[in-house]
Amino acid sequence: MHVDEVRLGDGSTSSMSLPPSRALLALADVMTLCTDVTLGVEGVLVGDPTETALVRAGADVGVDKALLDALWPRVGEVPFTSARARMTTIHRGSASADQIMVCTKGAPERVVPACHAMLSAGAVIPIDGARVLREAAAVAAAGLRVLAVATRTLSAPPESAEEAEQKLTLLALVGLIDPPRAEAKAAVETCQAAGIHVVMITGDHPATALAIAVRLGIASINDTVLTGHDIPARSDAELAHRVTDVYVFARVAPADKLRIVKALQSRGEYVAMTGDGVNDAPAHMGLLDDNFATIVKAVHEGRRIYDNIRRFVRFVLSTNSGEIWPLFLAPFLGLPMPLLPIHILWRNLVTDGLPGITLAAEPAEPAEPDSMQRPPRAPPESLLAGGLWQHALRVGLLIAALTLTTQARSIRDADSHWQTMTFTVLTLPQLAHLIAIRSERISIFTLGVRGNPALFFAVVTAIGLQLATLYVPVMNRIFHTMPLSWRELAVCVAVSSVVLFAVEGEKWLLRRRPHPYNGFPS
Repeated sequence: MHVDEVRLGDGSTSSMSLPPSRALLALADVMTLCTDVTLGVEGVLVGDPTETALVRAGADVGVDKALLDALWPRVGEVPFTSARARMTTIHRGSASADQIMVCTKGAPERVVPACHAMLSAGAVIPIDGARVLREAAAVAAAGLRVLAVATRTLSAPPESAEEAEQKLTLLALVGLIDPPRAEAKAAVETCQAAGIHVVMITGDHPATALAIAVRLGIASINDTVLTGHDIPARSDAELAHRVTDVYVFARVAPADKLRIVKALQSRGEYVAMTGDGVNDAPAHMGLLDDNFATIVKAVHEGRRIYDNIRRFVRFVLSTNSGEIWPLFLAPFLGLPMPLLPIHILWRNLVTDGLPGITLAAEPAEPAEPDSMQRPPRAPPESLLAGGLWQHALRVGLLIAALTLTTQARSIRDADSHWQTMTFTVLTLPQLAHLIAIRSERISIFTLGVRGNPALFFAVVTAIGLQLATLYVPVMNRIFHTMPLSWRELAVCVAVSSVVLFAVEGEKWLLRRRPHPYNGFPS
């Protein structure tokens, strides 16, 4: 933030540059004194961004804050509050005890009415308050934060705040620019594409707030700005009715922010707020910074996590039901139990649980490239919505059918390896399914297999361990398996691949109709 424009009492504009006029130097002194900025290590300014900008502007015309504080030590203060919208400091001249200077800065609509005169061309003249406020609105409409700076001199310290803040002389209107971060506009566009309602809540002048909101794409130039003067007069029901149609709130107090947040929440909205002050706490995200783009990153990451949870649930329900169905149906079909208990334990531990966990590491790109273009998910929506439970049922029944068919044909052909083949066919399809569901809509043949290194390693390791149970003698004894011939292994692989192509066929159909799943709540 920095001072961009100074509008003096006579309406002329200036910048804080050398050589300064007497009026500009007087303004710099008052701006520098009327702050709580301190000098840190190596002269670094420490304090509120607005106040440090004022002190830097004073330094640009040669004002030394440390020297000025020594010449005019502070003896009193009327602190800033959101209700007062101004701050006043009182200073005694070090050269004379009867030299008292009052320095005031704040919102023009709060400072100008307290002024009876203004500085114009080096002379003090009666103030035209209406004209000054029009000029303040014009500066604000350019997107600048406007402060009015005023002063008065006394022979003795004032006895009250009311006495201090009257009969002031206006020195100038100061326009500060706080340029939006470079990533802010793109972050707003991303939020809007994701169905997130972005609003600006600020203590700035309404014209300033609207100008910046238009620049960021939050609002249009003809949108209504709701101010802190309007909010207290509205009931909670009226405010709740208005908040979804308003994109800019200006001159608001901390209590107003809390009411706005509650009004949005009363309409079923999930509200997150970012800001650099304690009055931004009502719905604060607990971010490590006050960067709006961080909320966008958090929503993106939240949607990725939720998508991955759905992938894991899809995988577990499908493969476990594919295991339960054969065990349940085999006796009714006149078939012996297809698996031994150790086969079930092996499958659950090595080729089910550990590979499934790697779905949590699936990146948002490129598996779900449209995650931030989907509208928010309805809060009451089930985790199994969007066709997930139907998919799990279909795939589970398909795995069961493939397993029981392999078992029946092997027994019919008097193949002594029938249980080993059944064990293999029940195991490999879940790995094929794991690969296929990395994306709900994009084909794995487009996506590739190495976008998730943890999953790729888990699949390769699981296949290697499964082959070990078939061809390592000590594993044969533990798992009661027999080495399969290459022809038998090829049959198992071919049968297992049916699951991969079936899921790919399902995704092909999904790509030809609207997305059934609507993402993560904003």
